[in-house]
Amino acid sequence: MEKIRTGIVNYLNTKPLVYGLEMPPVSERIEMTGDYPANIAKMLISGEIDLGLVPVAAIPQLPEYHIVGDYCIGTEGEIASVALFSEVPMQEIERVYLDYQSRTSVALLLFLMKEYWGIRPELIHARGEDYRQEIRGTSAGLVIGDRALEQRKISTFIYDLGSEWKKITGLPFVFAAWVSTRPLSDDFVRLFNEANALGLQHIDEIVAANPYPLYDLRKYYTLHLSYLLDEQKRKGMQRFLEVIRDI
Repeated sequence: MEKIRTGIVNYLNTKPLVYGLEMPPVSERIEMTGDYPANIAKMLISGEIDLGLVPVAAIPQLPEYHIVGDYCIGTEGEIASVALFSEVPMQEIERVYLDYQSRTSVALLLFLMKEYWGIRPELIHARGEDYRQEIRGTSAGLVIGDRALEQRKISTFIYDLGSEWKKITGLPFVFAAWVSTRPLSDDFVRLFNEANALGLQHIDEIVAANPYPLYDLRKYYTLHLSYLLDEQKRKGMQRFLEVIRDI
């Protein structure tokens, strides 16, 4: 049987979803590739993978797409690992560095700045990790993933994008979802869904296996992250796809 090429994100927030994918029977039916979110999106768009945990903002670029299963990287409010970081209050920010690893978070930030915060700083698309050293003075930076948990220990002002979205819309936010470029069999989707659910039953084990002194991972997995792609998250995802059309 030909294996389904599957792109996963190499962040701590995906560990609960990936946990079950590394075990039979699903592990025998997929071939996993890991990278950061923007690159997983590129791989799905180019056809290098068949299925990926991709940034929601990349979905409109796919000629055909299918949401696979009932799990995602989402939040009901504060996400903790996606934020605009600054040394000055929001209204004093003059330039913003945009995280090169992100698509959804960049689109969400642009929406927030334009429609909600009312600020128009100079935008700089970061090309590498050095940009985090520029987050000082009136220069702010969007940082996502594990690096955002590190940045929380450094920056004075933290504007959490999940919280800000919830304030505006009253809806949860989906940063990434499992998306395929072709229909997958019902049998595979069922097994894939069960594999995703498995890790959520083993949070303590996952925390123990990934020592991380910078942030309480149990709190991160159970309070900040919300993995079930339920009806409210689907509404939030649809609303986001509508608003980014105008950005």
